[in-house]
Amino acid sequence: MTAMLAQTRDLDLVIRHVLAGLGHGIHIGRERGAGVEFSEYRAYAPGDEWRRVDWKLLARADRYFVREAERDSHVAVWLWLDATASMAEPSREINGIDKLWFARTVLACVAAIAQRQGDAFGLVVCSAEKVDYMPAARGPRQLQRVLAALNKATPQGELPSAETLRASLHFARAPGMIFAASDFLDWPSPLSEALLRLRNMRHDVRLLTLRTQAEVDASFKSGAGYRDPERDDGLHRMSNAEREHYKQQSLAHFGSVAASCRQHNIVHYEARIEQPLSGVLRSWLQLAGARAR
Repeated sequence: MTAMLAQTRDLDLVIRHVLAGLGHGIHIGRERGAGVEFSEYRAYAPGDEWRRVDWKLLARADRYFVREAERDSHVAVWLWLDATASMAEPSREINGIDKLWFARTVLACVAAIAQRQGDAFGLVVCSAEKVDYMPAARGPRQLQRVLAALNKATPQGELPSAETLRASLHFARAPGMIFAASDFLDWPSPLSEALLRLRNMRHDVRLLTLRTQAEVDASFKSGAGYRDPERDDGLHRMSNAEREHYKQQSLAHFGSVAASCRQHNIVHYEARIEQPLSGVLRSWLQLAGARAR
């Protein structure tokens, strides 16, 4: 099914298919107020609405108590796309799939869910040593703007510098939710530093690490040549003798990514681009929801 979805550039069509029956929201954030779901009692304070006083409890305790409720909170949702050259890495198993296609499609689905929930959502794209930024807004028109920008993203160059990324965090005035999709081949990096900075600023940061199946199990063809798209340092060939070393290095690197996320209380999910989109999205959101509870 993923191969079929990759044949269309219509993100609206892909979103409808992936989200069909998903049944998950982005957040279960709460804030106290005059909502519909009971939370707790607290002592009456001048200015509280009399209709919120629990009169039965007054009769038993001879004191005024107010019923606190909870209501869904609306937070800004930020979609962060790594569109550097390494994201052009294709699947060796499914034609037409690469990391960037998978990342943009997952983030498009998150944008659609945010729009349905009434949240404001914006977009940050890192590509060719620069940052493209779309301010957060609500509604169907914003969704179409975000989808158009995601469709236009092409894998180019390296990550922006740490200074450039720091200067781009002007959207981070109020705590929001950051959904970032990347291969995180560089960690630490200017991108990881920016995301950790956002976490320290009390943003809810949720990372999706994307890899190909070949990268996970080192199933590259022996003797085939590969070039790092972000560095001009020649052609590399992997022999059978080097395969085990590569796997050990890869395991250690992505283990350090996961450990750093745990240390900073960042939601982190690792997926292969050959996996079904709906399953990856569901697992990512469920993992985030489990932490929120």
